[in-house]
Amino acid sequence: MSVRLSVADYERLAEERLEPGQWAYLAGGSGDEWTLRENSAAFARWTFRPRVLCDVSEISTATTVLGTPIELPVVVAPVAYQQLYHPDGECATARGAAAAGTGMAVSTFSTRSHEEIAAAAPGLAQWCKLYVFQDRGVTREHLAGAAAAGCRAVVLTVDTPRLAQRERDLRVGFEIPSDLPLPYARATIGDAPQNPADQFALLDPSVSWRDLEWIASEGGLPVVLKGVLTAEDAEMAVEHGAAAVVVSNHGGRQLDGVSATLDVLPEVADAVGGRAEVYLDGGIRRGTDVAKALALGARAVLAGRAPAFGLAVAGEEGVRHVLELLHDELTLALCLLGCTSPDELTRAHVQRATT
Repeated sequence: MSVRLSVADYERLAEERLEPGQWAYLAGGSGDEWTLRENSAAFARWTFRPRVLCDVSEISTATTVLGTPIELPVVVAPVAYQQLYHPDGECATARGAAAAGTGMAVSTFSTRSHEEIAAAAPGLAQWCKLYVFQDRGVTREHLAGAAAAGCRAVVLTVDTPRLAQRERDLRVGFEIPSDLPLPYARATIGDAPQNPADQFALLDPSVSWRDLEWIASEGGLPVVLKGVLTAEDAEMAVEHGAAAVVVSNHGGRQLDGVSATLDVLPEVADAVGGRAEVYLDGGIRRGTDVAKALALGARAVLAGRAPAFGLAVAGEEGVRHVLELLHDELTLALCLLGCTSPDELTRAHVQRATT
């Protein structure tokens, strides 16, 4: 068995095990993939300012998101089509997340229903990641099913009025198999094999700020806006009642050329000013990445590719181990920074690199 000491080890093994199309969809970005690379590179642009001679004999990584206690400030981000990576799909991811003491956001293009996921991982803090279809009836049914299954929030993705040009997918001819179960999308998209752009073309590009209240009332759940990159939109999100925002550029998969999420996190956090919770996704590969995001204003991060690498390599156990690696690295980072919990991390613990 290959030694798996880091997320990078899982990433390498996942690439070896997946088919080219599956890997392209999971690992790739849009356009020239500049933003994809920047998401990871941004963490090297911030260095730590550790404090010493602090009592760090007892350290906890626990926090809360939307009032829900979690043992690790890393929520599993929504990743579509997970049965492509493991036969148990999102159910394996859910069990791994639950074992690691954290929550999970489930894509509209999930291969398992919220009910199946809840049964696979009882007590899991599950969020419904929502795309709004042009057929609003389909979206209403999805929201009703999510609420009935015990989902605790709706994560509305707001950066995808249409799908960006993802050239890796196109070069390898990646298509979604017609027999892939998609409980919240199959009735709308039909049974023919399609590439992701075909399926995403059925989403509603007219969704606007006016729809935020409709989505909140339909699901009866707090709404998290995923895809905020500016102070202006952060202000609008708060004004329209968002419970949280995710500083996200869709993992570098939408508009190529936007800033890395870590670089704009302080701007968004300042604009929100504590009136809603702030999360970040994009490029999380180490517990030190998590620590830098928390220091710059995030309450928690969402990680999508890292757990998916674990899923592709070893199913539930791979997801759990990836999250445990992040937990152990974050614990060590807190200790060496002189902090005993995520709440103690502040901007005083990081600085822009000078070179």
